[in-house]
Amino acid sequence: MRVITFNANGIRAAARKGFFEWLKKQDADVVCIQETKAQETDLVDDHFRPAGYHCYYFDAVKKGYSGVAIYSKEKPKKITKGLGFSVADTEGRYIQADFAKYSVASLYLPSGSSGDERQGVKFAFLDEYRKILHKMAKLKTPLIVCGDWNIVHKEIDIKNFKSNQKSSGCLPEERAWLNAILTKEGFVDAFRVVDQRPEQYTWWSMRMRAREKNVGWRIDYQIITPDLKDAVKKAFIYNEENFSDHAPVVVDYDL
Repeated sequence: MRVITFNANGIRAAARKGFFEWLKKQDADVVCIQETKAQETDLVDDHFRPAGYHCYYFDAVKKGYSGVAIYSKEKPKKITKGLGFSVADTEGRYIQADFAKYSVASLYLPSGSSGDERQGVKFAFLDEYRKILHKMAKLKTPLIVCGDWNIVHKEIDIKNFKSNQKSSGCLPEERAWLNAILTKEGFVDAFRVVDQRPEQYTWWSMRMRAREKNVGWRIDYQIITPDLKDAVKKAFIYNEENFSDHAPVVVDYDL
């Protein structure tokens, strides 16, 4: 089973840059998209509902902002939109598809880079979401949480670690939170199961030719329950084309 996660930074912009042409070649079973920046009613072109997929969107109340989506070949038994608290639900930050033997979610965790107020929102989101993940970890259904988590895990996941200690996404408190999810709560970073190399980044600033120089951050993940760890067979970050300031993360599972 192939699962793709991708922060589009505007799904219409990503479409113009060739994302959907690339997607057709991937034969993915589930595709999770974040930061659609669109209302579903405005996505009238056919490529926003790719042939062979069941397509589900969860938009932010604010137009042109945030938003997540899931495409799946198999029709889900259930679709859940939101996490039950304000920021996640009004800003369109979470959608989950439940299938017979597993669940997949598309998550767009807030950024705090615009200032202290949004960083506070981010910390509040982390507090609420950890409670939810703690409950999910105890369920018997395997879970894949795809998305832009907006946090680097370790020094290996960012080019300039020391100089970003006060930057949102690399704050010690944020990294400690993600580490707790991957240790105390028992979840697994699927990419790192099969690829331990440094300089494997998924996001680059649009300034200072960062992508060209590979001065990046790895903040897009597929975080899985431990029962899926042995199912991870292959993972890669697709960086040959620039569909967004993020790159798609592709993971193949043997279920």
